[in-house]
Amino acid sequence: MPSPPLPKLKAELVAVSRRLHQMGWVANHDGNVSVRLTGERLLITPTAVSKLDVDEAMLIVVDLDGKVLEGRRKPFSELELHLAAYRARPEVECVLHAHPPHATAFGLVGLDLSPIAMPELAVSLGDSIPTIPRLMPKTAELVKAVESACGKVDAMLLSGNGALTLGASLEQALLRMELVEHYAKILSIARSLGPVPALPAPDLAKLLDARAKAGLGPTPKR
Repeated sequence: MPSPPLPKLKAELVAVSRRLHQMGWVANHDGNVSVRLTGERLLITPTAVSKLDVDEAMLIVVDLDGKVLEGRRKPFSELELHLAAYRARPEVECVLHAHPPHATAFGLVGLDLSPIAMPELAVSLGDSIPTIPRLMPKTAELVKAVESACGKVDAMLLSGNGALTLGASLEQALLRMELVEHYAKILSIARSLGPVPALPAPDLAKLLDARAKAGLGPTPKR
């Protein structure tokens, strides 16, 4: 599917950036957004700007090595995590990184968002929302761990560093972030009431088959 025209992508990226702030999923200069352009390029948010204040003039175009091609501002410091996702998943068009509070809390204590207990979650996000172990930002170890996870899942938690979601569009990546945070809230409440049973294996298999038929999840490698 061809990418939308650049002016439309810029407007959408700004809208998503502001939505992250409005939803309370970022604070200060937290969070970042990137979207793939034609010609091995990415359109990204800049560093050191509140996501509420991002506008089209601030956006930057970089190549897949992180080199700035267009724009006067500096890329965000964790761009390498986005680049890792794009390397792992050529079909991915957008990456979001944010700190939704409930999901981030799970990551802080080293918990995955598990079990997968709701059918809608299995279809939308698969059979796993893992937590990447705590690693220092901007290290090769963290980049490698994220790249490995991105080859298998569409959403993950980064221990001490929020959540990362991938999508075929900005809207899909945003909806996946919304679902990650929503499920974290549900799990927090459910666990206070009692044990949370996972979906039975036969049911989960059927749901994952439906997910694959819908074209969701990682593209199988040939």
